Formats: sequence, C-alpha cells, structure tokens
Amino acid sequence: MRETTFLILTALADQPRHGYGIIQEVAVLSGGRVALLPGTLYTALDRLTAQGLVELSSEEIVDGRLRRNYRLRADGRAELARQSERLRGLAAAADSRLSTPRPRLA
Repeated sequence: MRETTFLILTALADQPRHGYGIIQEVAVLSGGRVALLPGTLYTALDRLTAQGLVELSSEEIVDGRLRRNYRLRADGRAELARQSERLRGLAAAADSRLSTPRPRLA
C-alpha cells in the first residue's frame, strides 16, 4: 500500500472528514512531509470507494459549494489494521538489525 493511501485511511479512522479536512489531517499525520493535492486525493478516494474501503457518508452545501464527507468502512478499518501490523513488523526488523553490533572490518 502506498504511503498516501495509508495516510488517507488513517485520517478517516477516527471520524468522517471532507476532502480539505483529509488533506489537513494527512499533513498533520505526516508532520508536514506529505502535502496532498486535491486531484491526488480525489483520485485516491474514488479508488478506495471502488475497493469498498471508504464510502461517502454525507453531502452538504457550504457557502454555495458541495462538500462531501467520507468515512472508513469496516473493510477499510481491517485493511488499515493489517497494513499497520505489517509496518510494525518491518520497523521491528529494522530496529533489530540496527541494534545488532556490526562486525569490525579488518
């Protein structure tokens, strides 16, 4: 799973959000390292919706503009949990190797 996809699912894990809210939350989660563009976000949301991981939760008109709110579906929550566990395993393997003393080269 791509990092941006992981971050989008994570942004939706605690509550539904609209597009701009997702963009802001991804920036916070990544420490400002990932700045999603709207086109990238909505392409990802379309894909995640088609995969059954995310769904449209509501629509409203705000300041004359349509605002769509998205939420994580049960399958999306399960996939996020699987990916989180996978990343923890990779991080543990890296930490283990980094803490192992390196042999001295002659």
